Amino acid sequence: MYKKIALIGGGIGGLTAGYYLSKKGHRVTIFEKENFLGGLAGDFKMEGENLEKLYHHFFKTDKDLINLLKEVGLEGQIIWNKSSTGLYWKNKMYPFNEAMDLLRFKPLSLVDKFRMGMAALYLGFDKNWQKYEDKTAVEWVRRWMGKKGYEVVWKPLLQGKFHKYYKDISMAWLWARIHTRGNSKNDKGEEVLGYIDGGFEKLVERLAELIKINGGEIKLKNEIRDTKDLEKNFDLVIDTRPDKEVEYLATVNIVFSSDQNLSEYYWHNINDSKSPFLAFIQHTNLVGKEKYNNKNIYYLGVYVPQDHEFLEMDEKKLINQWFDYLKKIFSKFDKTRAKNVSVFRFKYGQHIVSRKYKVKSYKVSDKVYRMNFAQIYPQDRGVNFGVREAKKLISSL
Repeated sequence: MYKKIALIGGGIGGLTAGYYLSKKGHRVTIFEKENFLGGLAGDFKMEGENLEKLYHHFFKTDKDLINLLKEVGLEGQIIWNKSSTGLYWKNKMYPFNEAMDLLRFKPLSLVDKFRMGMAALYLGFDKNWQKYEDKTAVEWVRRWMGKKGYEVVWKPLLQGKFHKYYKDISMAWLWARIHTRGNSKNDKGEEVLGYIDGGFEKLVERLAELIKINGGEIKLKNEIRDTKDLEKNFDLVIDTRPDKEVEYLATVNIVFSSDQNLSEYYWHNINDSKSPFLAFIQHTNLVGKEKYNNKNIYYLGVYVPQDHEFLEMDEKKLINQWFDYLKKIFSKFDKTRAKNVSVFRFKYGQHIVSRKYKVKSYKVSDKVYRMNFAQIYPQDRGVNFGVREAKKLISSL
């Protein structure tokens, strides 16, 4: 029997669920409190092109997303390009892409490099993530990759990602990061990353279009504070908002364009506790700059507790502070040449995946179900897993 279904939230998970439910003939209504769809994959205009407010890419292993793109007619929009990574440590940027880069990485001894390389290979092949649940990433890495490898590579990344909570993070989460990325290879064994030509907005637009074609409705600027009213008017309510019982970190991003080419790498891990940002991304080193008026596009990003000063700091002060540090990394950086500078802050950017993390069930009551990225476990949040969770929820109804 076809049902009237209310979906709270128009992010990728909500849109994917809305698409599949409406495809089955259910009458779907999506309620989104913002004036845009896409959630953390929401876009804005940068140099005349759609661009995500938060940096996005996907992996060869992201089969749910790839299959959805094929299903909705966007297979031809998929771009696969070779990735490139730099690691910034003690005032120097090191290439960090392949085994030879690790062998040349001077901050570590030969023994340290061997331990780190073998441990990473092991995690890439090992499919049994459950055995890591009761261990913290800190204790596992220190034991198997060594104290120096932990201090130089992994501690700064864990601190940057999870701030003061980094010692509590489950090794299952880190397994998922390494396992997913380590298997996103081309035929030459090189890491490749995917992007959607025209931005992830193409997928957002297409899902919204198909929902409407299938008889669904999307209501923007329509915040739902309580599900009780919806329960009276709908047969089923699916709530995709962040879970109030889960602890989250906020995320802060600065995005800008420039005619300066600062780096040869796409992704830069900034392994310095004094840096105000964790990651520096030269987006156009992955996707090219032709669509952006031949300008380079950059992201600076960090995760912070929800009471952190960055969430309330004046935008000009925040930009100046981050740009001053960026100049320490790239001495040629000229902030007067940075254009279209935008600051984006999201309160619910990353759930804290502590040891023995407990995933909430989909079902809240007979008429209410929840689905959010805090249920994505052990994997990190991402578009692919938003798609996967939507499919899992629908199959369980």
